[in-house]
Formats: sequence, C-alpha cells, structure tokens
Amino acid sequence: MAVEVTEATEVNTELEEAFRRLTPQLSSSNPPPSAEALGEIVASDATRLLVARSGNGDIVGSLTLVVVRIPTGLRAIIEDVVVDESHRGLGVGRALNEVALEMAQRAGAVTVDLTSRPSREAANRLYLRLGFEVRDTNVYRYTL
Repeated sequence: MAVEVTEATEVNTELEEAFRRLTPQLSSSNPPPSAEALGEIVASDATRLLVARSGNGDIVGSLTLVVVRIPTGLRAIIEDVVVDESHRGLGVGRALNEVALEMAQRAGAVTVDLTSRPSREAANRLYLRLGFEVRDTNVYRYTL
C-alpha cells in the first residue's frame, strides 16, 4: 500500500476528525485532543506531529516525535504511535517510524527511545525489525 507521511503544520477539521477516530484506538483512558491541544503540539519547537495518509488521502495513522535538549545531549522520543485498525499490517507504522527516525537523525539525536505495552505484540515486533533494542530499565510513573 502506498503511504505518504508528512508533518502536520496546521490544525484543521480533517486533523481533528482523524484524532477523534484514532485516539480511542490508542488509549481507552484519554480523550482525543482538542483543537487547542493539537495546535499546541503543532506549534511546539519540541514536537513533530506526523500523519500517514493512504493512497486516497485519508489520515490513517499518526506519530509524535519529541526532540529536546537535556544536559546529557539531544533526546529524541517517539510517542503515541497509532495506525487505524483497518490499515494495520500494511506498512503504515513502519513508514511513520522511518520518517521519525530520519527527522531525529537530522536534528542531531544519536538515539531514539520509545515505549510500548507488551500487549501490542505486532507493534513490538515492528520496533525490533526496525532496529530498536529492548533496554534493561525501569519505567516509573507518578500520578499527579
């Protein structure tokens, strides 16, 4: 399947609708982002919101690349990867990740981190095929 990955640079009805459809496929506990929240993501120097379009132009996936400078270097993190369930297994996730990795490298990052729930078996297989390595680390979360 032909997929085109681009960076979202403005918020419009199409982007809002795509996130209303995609977000529940990613998280059952978080609502879709508002137009204002999407605008903050698109406007931020630290985030790149990538969208994948199918051959007919529909948005069928997204990924957020976060690139921030910290004292130990440039940190790149991939977050909130989601592919519409009707397009899974067709290379959309691979295309999104490959573009994000290229962008991170161009920005000067030397590593890219991501996390994925173990239950997302297909996604975890994809990350390994792309060259990601499982790290021996603990992930902690503090709820405010």
